[in-house]
Amino acid sequence: MKNDELLNMLETRFYAHSERHKGVEWAYVRARLEQRPDKFRSLLEMEKTGGEPDVIGRDDATGEILFADCAPETPLERRNTCYDHAGEQKRKKQGIEPTGNAQGMADDMGIELMDEAQYNALQQLGEFDLKTSSWIKTPEEIHRLGGALFANRHYGRVFVYYNTTQAFYGARGFRGLLRV
Repeated sequence: MKNDELLNMLETRFYAHSERHKGVEWAYVRARLEQRPDKFRSLLEMEKTGGEPDVIGRDDATGEILFADCAPETPLERRNTCYDHAGEQKRKKQGIEPTGNAQGMADDMGIELMDEAQYNALQQLGEFDLKTSSWIKTPEEIHRLGGALFANRHYGRVFVYYNTTQAFYGARGFRGLLRV
């Protein structure tokens, strides 16, 4: 997909879901993207892996446009992932092959894992992860002990849970955030 095709798709999605980015104008988004052509690769990776990236706001302090994965469920091509590289390696030593790890895949894509506050903010814009769950950026004091956080939505609420970093499930992946 070429940059202009991606731009057209993002613009269509932007107008189709205007409730996600009140007060943000497409002309501003487009100008930011044109100033940062390196971000197209990340957006394309988000799209190719099933994330359906869309604008979810603007950082008032920096002027950055915030894109997030807005697919109804955690992106299909990013499921079956452990949280981090160490967790993935533990599973491989056991002869079990996860798809990869959320931290490494996000880094390779040039995006960030959403933290708990960002995930909760996304859930204010729609209902996401009703059948799946998403790894979220885990505070260092939990990660250091071998744990990782994930979240989903049930019963009209967002729930945050923990697991070990090597855990992986067919319905768990990760959502990303991209600053442009």
